Amino acid sequence: MQNVFSPAQQAEQAKQRSERRQLLFLVTPGTFWLVAFFMLPLVVILVYSFLTRGEYGGIVPVAGLHNYIRLLDADFFTIFRRSLQLAFVTTLLCILMGYPMAYFIARASPPWRNVLLLLVIIPFWTNFLVRTYAIMVLLRTQGILNTALLALKLITEPLPMLFTEGAVVFGMVYGFLPFMVLPLYATLEKFDFALMEAAHDSGANDFWAFVRVMLPLTMPGIVAGSILVFIPSIGAFITPDILGGSKVMLIGNLIDREFKAGRDWPLASAISITLMILVSIATAIYFRTTTEEDRL
Repeated sequence: MQNVFSPAQQAEQAKQRSERRQLLFLVTPGTFWLVAFFMLPLVVILVYSFLTRGEYGGIVPVAGLHNYIRLLDADFFTIFRRSLQLAFVTTLLCILMGYPMAYFIARASPPWRNVLLLLVIIPFWTNFLVRTYAIMVLLRTQGILNTALLALKLITEPLPMLFTEGAVVFGMVYGFLPFMVLPLYATLEKFDFALMEAAHDSGANDFWAFVRVMLPLTMPGIVAGSILVFIPSIGAFITPDILGGSKVMLIGNLIDREFKAGRDWPLASAISITLMILVSIATAIYFRTTTEEDRL
């Protein structure tokens, strides 16, 4: 059969086939990794969440929604509510502290801007577990804060700072604050501060110029930072385990307890899937409230 394609078209088709083979070669390793180490374990967890715990642990192939129904119990609801509450408080505090920091860095001169960004990133060079134990030194009964307050005679006896919800929030804000500062800085760096001067010329004071001009235009950075802080906060495990002890049980600690001590893998899987749904909702909100240009 005679080939109806011209030599130029044949060359173009050969080029396209070569590009498809190259693309397939580049995509295959990442796809295999995601399927083998993310999708398959996720499917296993999803299947486990509908099964039943055996009498001595293990799994009995009796399917149902009983594990999800158990999450409606008051104790589980309290843990979910506390996790959402502390994650929300952590995110709010990170916004209140991270926005001024990001603004100050964005307004600094280029040499100082690089130094300040380095100071924000430096905590990532230290192991998170070590940093969490360092907070214990600050908050314990004979810690630095209580010692300083006693020396200044501001208190008459040590304050119970450690193993409280406040200690957990303190630790999470310390650990996740850079995740708020960096997206806010990226947004503020692109902000045209001449718009603030125009708002002042129009009669707006500093507060209304910020509310009407800067805040809406930097909202993508706030949303991005909030997602980056809220997601790890709601599933935090190390911080509440160390700084909260047995008094502050969050979703991450509950999942760990059910997988290990409780040996109730179906229930722990149901909790994990529920947490994943909550995180997915937060992520969907992020993508619905920002454009592709804002996420660059």
